[in-house]
Amino acid sequence: MQELNQSTVTEFILLGFAPNPRTNPLLFTFFFVFYLLILVSNSLLITIIHQDSRLHTPMYFFIGVLSMLDVCYTTTTVPQMLVHILSKKRTISFARCVAQMYIFLLFGVTESWLFSIMSVDRYMAICHPLRYKVIMSHWMCLLMVGICAAYGVVGGLCYTFFAMRLPYCGPNEIDHYFCEVPAVLKLACADTPLNDLVDFITGFNVIVVPLSLIVVVYANIFATIMKIRSAQGRIKAFSTCASHIAVVTMFAIPCIIMYMGPGSGSLSNNGKKMALFYNIATAFLNPVIYSLRNKDVKKAFLKLMRRGRASE
Repeated sequence: MQELNQSTVTEFILLGFAPNPRTNPLLFTFFFVFYLLILVSNSLLITIIHQDSRLHTPMYFFIGVLSMLDVCYTTTTVPQMLVHILSKKRTISFARCVAQMYIFLLFGVTESWLFSIMSVDRYMAICHPLRYKVIMSHWMCLLMVGICAAYGVVGGLCYTFFAMRLPYCGPNEIDHYFCEVPAVLKLACADTPLNDLVDFITGFNVIVVPLSLIVVVYANIFATIMKIRSAQGRIKAFSTCASHIAVVTMFAIPCIIMYMGPGSGSLSNNGKKMALFYNIATAFLNPVIYSLRNKDVKKAFLKLMRRGRASE
């Protein structure tokens, strides 16, 4: 009987947000517009960085990679969420749930480590400006991104393997808008102390370690900035760091609560709201923060627009 029950779940039902025929069209429009803005703004930022040779520096290279990750990150979950908002059938097969969970974690863990690499880039630029171009060569930047991707592959695999090896014999309703580990684990027909331990250890390595590295790096950056005699120079240095710190905070805090906090699997509706922060809000704000507050990007955008008009 136990073996029969364990084999009954072949698909899950994603409850998403509270279904309401009156508010669903409004909710769909809101998230659809947000998703389009994410796609357009990040794609435009990638194009600007690629087209303007003045932006071919390590800092903008990492920003371009971040934009690509944001596009992939949101595309893993948002289109499905939009379909489910207007559809009565909100099912997802077991295999698709596993795939979505792994791909989402792959890009999420990679982005988490990329944030730490970006802080190291700022450290080299501010604290060691004379050696910056030598150390942060193109190959070094590629190597750093490769390391981030490797962490993404391994971290996502650890989370997914230990979550989906458990038996799922019903109910099959996931109180979330996509297959996220804490929400799926609530449905397991077995005790999850091993999963809790694995999730904590993995979360420590893919969230806390890079976040700790960022804190240490910025402590050294601020110490160096305070030694700058010019007030204008200090303000400019602080300005280059403020954007990164704001985005990291929005991304890291909800992730820590969801994946490492005690009882994270019972967050329910609050968990869905927090997931919106690191899944949608940061992807929307990244290009806004890194472009509107950046004179070089603005100049490159105007140059691209003039080139487009001239070609017409």
